[in-house]
Order: sequence, then structure tokens, then C-alpha cells
Amino acid sequence: MITTLRGQLARLFTATCLSAMMCTPLQAQDVVEGTAYFLPRTAIHYALLIERTTTQPGELCMYADRFLKKKDVAFQPSTSYRILSITSFCTGIRDTAKHYVAAIDQKHSIQSLKVNDDGIIAAVNGDARPVAQHRPFEPAPKPEPLNPRDFMNQDILTAGSSAKTAELAAQEIYDIRDSRNQLSRGQADQMPKDGEQLRLMMANLDTQERALLQLFEGTTERDTTEVIVTFVPEKEVQKHLLFRFSKRLGLVDADDLSGAPCYVSVEDLHSMPTNSAVADEGKRGKDDANIFVTMPGKIRVRLFNMQKELATQELYAAQFGKSAPLDNELFGKKLFTRLVYNTITGSVESINTDMIKK
Repeated sequence: MITTLRGQLARLFTATCLSAMMCTPLQAQDVVEGTAYFLPRTAIHYALLIERTTTQPGELCMYADRFLKKKDVAFQPSTSYRILSITSFCTGIRDTAKHYVAAIDQKHSIQSLKVNDDGIIAAVNGDARPVAQHRPFEPAPKPEPLNPRDFMNQDILTAGSSAKTAELAAQEIYDIRDSRNQLSRGQADQMPKDGEQLRLMMANLDTQERALLQLFEGTTERDTTEVIVTFVPEKEVQKHLLFRFSKRLGLVDADDLSGAPCYVSVEDLHSMPTNSAVADEGKRGKDDANIFVTMPGKIRVRLFNMQKELATQELYAAQFGKSAPLDNELFGKKLFTRLVYNTITGSVESINTDMIKK
């Protein structure tokens, strides 16, 4: 009986404490009504156009020197890669350390705030400026491959050995060349009636020769693709490994030693544009509009390998500058301010103010 009474008292005491805790007000926090946004960091993207060359030997490659006097034909399949060109472009990515909430309320003249798909502020009281997008590389359509057997005569198709096939195919190639020479000199038995017919006949002979030469020389196919390598500079560096490239494998992982290293260096030029609309230090008040901008810093970025420099550029990067609030008077009850941002650097592209008529 005593134990039961003590348990009831304990439960009553616990419930009373919980009730008191729930009734106690939490620590006060400032609540800002408005739209959340981020300022950007600047990312550099290198667009590499990489060509892959694939070589397949011809089925009669061993007879190329004997019948056509060709010594440089391939006897084994091979694949090689090379970089045709390197271009660069920049984008803005959200800086999670620079997250703000704009005060959209009756105390401020902010009617709208636009952000892009990544939540980066793009405009205040106006429309965002379109950002030029990188146009992906589109390879040209490849011609239909030729099938040598479509251009073989009956004697070649019914030859009893590969050596005999090679001999007859080579003789057919020489005959095609002889016919082309006679047409070009006007000595053919049946000359074309006009220039267009001559062009078609010459093109047909060229196609026949290319198809039959594949039996000896093999085929070479070239494919070009675009690969984007992204780099977000954070500080000055002299030799940062960005990627590796192999002539046999193409672009490989940075830790794959089969590829030659490509490095990037970053130099801070310690140049930063000023902005007269930025609030003075210590001038922020309780009813601040919370509209921040970035004054980006200028940097020089070099891309290079062990042999040469591949690309160099100077640009403004948000993370090498500083962010600051704009003067609160721009968004007070007397002025209506329209801002357009550069979503790559976080700087102000344009600013226009109008007096508010009462």
C-alpha cells in the first residue's frame, strides 16, 4: 500500500514538471518574413573535345605490300585518343555559407525576389537577366560504312584462296584508277554528256576504290565527344591536379597513373570592384531588408600539363571577394529599387531607383 502511494506521487510530480516545462516560454528568436536565397560561388567548367580514333585491320592486310606496295597498313586493331580543343565557361553554384532571407513586409518596398533553379538570387523587384548557356557539342552525322563485298565482281567473290582474292581485288583497284584517268583526260570510250554526269561517274569510281582498299588498309573511324571537367577554386594554388589524360584510354581518374597529369593554378590578383550602394560598416539596423550582394575578387587561372600551357583566363570569382548588405534606404518607404544580379559572381548587374509617390 505504501509502495503504491509512493508510485502515484512520483507520477504526479513528473506530470507537474512536464506541464511546467511546456508552459515556460522558449528562448526568443528573430523571425523574418520573406524569401530565402543564396549568394553564389563561381565554378569553372572546362569543355574538352576528345577525338577517339579506332583502327581495324583489313582482312587482306598481309597482301597490301605485295600487290599495292603499301607498307604502312595496320595489322592489329588499335584505339587512340587526343584532345582537339579546350574551352571554358563559368556558372554559379549556391554558397551554403551565404544563405539569407529577404525581408518582404510592410516596412520595405520589396515586392518580389527572383531566384534561379539553384536558389541563387537573380533579381529584386524585376526580372532576371537571361544567362548564356553552354551549347553542348553536337557531332556531325557519320556516313554509312562501305561494305567491300558490295563492290566485288564475280571473280573476286569466287576466288579459292585469300591470296587469289587479294590479287583480283588489287587488279580491280588498278582498273578503277585507269578508268578515272581516262575520264579526266577525255579518252574514255563512253564519255559523259555533261559536267554533272562526269561528276557522278568520278564519285562512283572513288567510292568503289575506297571500298576495295578497305580489304587491304582496313578502316579508321573517328568519333568526337565533349567531356566537361568542373573546377571550383577556393584559394591560391600553384599546381593542383585536375585530371589525367591517356592517349590509349582518354580521360581517366585523377589517381590513374596511366594518364599524363593536367594541372590548374590559381592566382589571386587582389582586385575587387567597389559598390557605392553597399551599406556602411555598423549601419545595419533592426529592420534591415537583408539584401546582400557580392563584390567578387579577380583571379588568374591556368590549365597546363608537363609540356605546355593549355588555357589561361582572368575572371571574377565570388569566393575571392566578400559579401555585404546593401543600404537599407534603397528598400525603405521612400525608394523603389530594382536590382539585377549576376548569378555567376553575385555582383549587381544593374540598379535603378524611383521615388515612391505618396
